[in-house]
Amino acid sequence: MDANTNLQDSRLSNAWNELHNYAVSGNPLHADSYRLAFADPEFLLRRETRGIRFQLELLKPDLGQTAQGIESTIVVYGSARFLAPEDAERLLQDARTSGDEERIALAERAVRNSAYYQAARAFAALVAEYSEARAPAERMYICTGGGPGIMEAANRGAHEAGAPNVGLNITLPHEQSGNRYITPSLSYKFHYFALRKMHFMMRAKALVVFPGGFGTMDELFEVLTLVQTTKAKPVPIVLFGSAFWRALINFDVLLEMGTISPADLNLFRITDDPAEAWNIIRTFYKL
Repeated sequence: MDANTNLQDSRLSNAWNELHNYAVSGNPLHADSYRLAFADPEFLLRRETRGIRFQLELLKPDLGQTAQGIESTIVVYGSARFLAPEDAERLLQDARTSGDEERIALAERAVRNSAYYQAARAFAALVAEYSEARAPAERMYICTGGGPGIMEAANRGAHEAGAPNVGLNITLPHEQSGNRYITPSLSYKFHYFALRKMHFMMRAKALVVFPGGFGTMDELFEVLTLVQTTKAKPVPIVLFGSAFWRALINFDVLLEMGTISPADLNLFRITDDPAEAWNIIRTFYKL
């Protein structure tokens, strides 16, 4: 008698195909007590099995990256809304053709912000070019949240330099997929923000944070907190875009109010130059 635990059994593949077809067609799934537990999405999505889902989201990207030799990453955070320069210019031309002043103003802002896209792309290329000449164990790989904007720019810079790069995407109410520059075998999708952020830090040797919104702020301050409280090893944290960061956050006020220590201001550096951002990291590790 064949064991039901044979993971190579074609019945498992067939079961998943059947379930997928139901989902794509919008048909409801009916409870099936005889379905294998680990091939039963209704069971796996129960509240009581949440711990199992946590473990799976921890294991899958970890095992996948280990198998491909990804041990050291440089994580790039930043806005998903910034366009590539060529796309921003196209948007501006269309806006000018329309004569709509509001569209023109928004498009001009997109052109200004596209400089950050280009800077992230250039930074990632520097990392990739350095790593290409190193032994595999000494290489650093670009890792992003896998979406558009700054994330796409960093993945793109590494991709154009011929380097593998990582994308850790997240399911959102408005479905998005990994950007096209992520190495396909290193493109992962998460349900839980917590597990995704854990993966950012598990291999991070440095973090470069470009202007962004609530998500970027959440990621930045979690990392600062982890390093400040020694829950994570010290790593270079580079804030890119001095005008943005100094306008957004008055770190001196935190110091004046006594909510942080003077040494906490040394947890990060601010720059406007991709080469300087990379040199900060190289100096930290004496590369």
